[in-house]
Amino acid sequence: MSMRIDYNKAAPAGIKALGSVYGYLTQCGLSAQLIELIYLRISQINGCAYCLDMHTRSLRKMGVQVEKLALLQVWREADVLFDADERAALAWAETVTRVAETAIPDDEYHAARAVFSEKQLVDLTIAIGLMNTYNRIAIGFRNPPQAVAEQSAAA
Repeated sequence: MSMRIDYNKAAPAGIKALGSVYGYLTQCGLSAQLIELIYLRISQINGCAYCLDMHTRSLRKMGVQVEKLALLQVWREADVLFDADERAALAWAETVTRVAETAIPDDEYHAARAVFSEKQLVDLTIAIGLMNTYNRIAIGFRNPPQAVAEQSAAA
């Protein structure tokens, strides 16, 4: 797979603006591990190899156990591995990411609000929107995952 467009070079101001949103999220008060976990789950839903690789590496550096990462796709079946905040965030991330299918039902909103304050839920939704945007950019322009780029360079 070769990159179609180097979007960092083609639209540096736009990518920098997305980076500003990312910067906001790093200081918004939500835990970095929680945000990375939803980034990974969203990237699983969207099938973004670049982001799957990046966020898995990031979570491993944070000390997240491989079993938790391996079972993230089926977190409802492995719910004992995820705390209440993580379960609520993952459910919210899934319904928001699949908005065309879900229309984000009231019961899912109320479940998220039972765990998160208004600000936290808005910040979480900003993070979800940002990751969906990054996924679409990386998939659309075929940004190769680090593991693939490293293997290709070694060959």
